[in-house]
Amino acid sequence: MHYDFTPPLSETDVRKLRVNDTVTLNGTLYGIRDATQIHMFDRGRKTRFDLAGHAVIHTAPNVRKVGNRYEPVCVGTTTSDRMERFTRPLMQQNGVRLIIGKGGLREESLKAFGELGGAYLAIIGGAAALETTWVEAIEDVDLDDLHPESLWQFRVRGFGPLVVAMDSHGDSLYARVNSDSRGRRAGALASLGVKT
Repeated sequence: MHYDFTPPLSETDVRKLRVNDTVTLNGTLYGIRDATQIHMFDRGRKTRFDLAGHAVIHTAPNVRKVGNRYEPVCVGTTTSDRMERFTRPLMQQNGVRLIIGKGGLREESLKAFGELGGAYLAIIGGAAALETTWVEAIEDVDLDDLHPESLWQFRVRGFGPLVVAMDSHGDSLYARVNSDSRGRRAGALASLGVKT
């Protein structure tokens, strides 16, 4: 199924999502990255943004300053795995519902999605030029001393479609691919007479 969402979203909204569904976002999307979350969760800094019910994207965008505001130059997505430990606090403390990134997250994030009502939306690596066309404006920025790993507030239109790669029902596209790959590998080795 395909869903068009305009955050903030409820837990009920997000629990409708299943792996392989697609989502397109409109309205507000927050950009966040390693340093942002290290400062928020390891160093106790607070943001003035209300992230409850929103989606975040793992990014440190290339921007240009025009007067007292920023304009997007290139809003690409970074690999999510190294931000695994921040999924639960991002959801528990800030109410985030959707995380967008590339490469997926691990088992602890999948548990957090199940317990708290969230999902991971995958975007294809190398699609930054296309992603940038979905960003209408940078509306605000917080924690800007961390630039470019500030906390960005984007206004987006038609952001997607993004694939639901991890859902709140314990399913993960990455786990499926891993299991399938291991099975194929075992079959190939067996056909060659290789004992594992």
